[in-house]
Amino acid sequence: MPEPGSEYIKYLKEAGCDPGVISHCMTVYEVAIRIADLILAAGTAPVNRDLVGVGAVLHDIGRSETHGMDHADAGGRICRKKGFPNEVCLIVERHIGAGLNRSDRIGFGLSDEDRIPITIEEKIVAHADNLVKGSRVITRSDLNESIKKFPPVVQARFTALADELEALAGSNLT
Repeated sequence: MPEPGSEYIKYLKEAGCDPGVISHCMTVYEVAIRIADLILAAGTAPVNRDLVGVGAVLHDIGRSETHGMDHADAGGRICRKKGFPNEVCLIVERHIGAGLNRSDRIGFGLSDEDRIPITIEEKIVAHADNLVKGSRVITRSDLNESIKKFPPVVQARFTALADELEALAGSNLT
């Protein structure tokens, strides 16, 4: 029986993602599904588990073109070309950090549009990605340490996202 989520690996391979990116995406998938399952078990929010899974596997498909901050934009374009639903494309586009607002994006030389996760599925994938460095799952404490390099307003966004999902799950997520 194939590993859950593995049916989407072919899209990463077709796009030209390297094995490290694919391994990272599968680890993010595992973390995202675990978060979704905790929230579903707690009964605190409806979560489309399948959408979380597809979005988690495909979130870094844009790394087939670039490893810069624009990889999320590239990934959204790739997913739209492949015919994925808009909900999947938005997960891919909004997964960086705890989201990038207009001024963040302009500062990185990107288009001036908000890319902050809005839906529960977008938030789960973004946070799961924050908890995975390479293919290694990190703790909340590690995450808190890693975000100290960002301005306080960005740190607050990371913290708010983690706190929101932990509250919905009823437990620490790492």
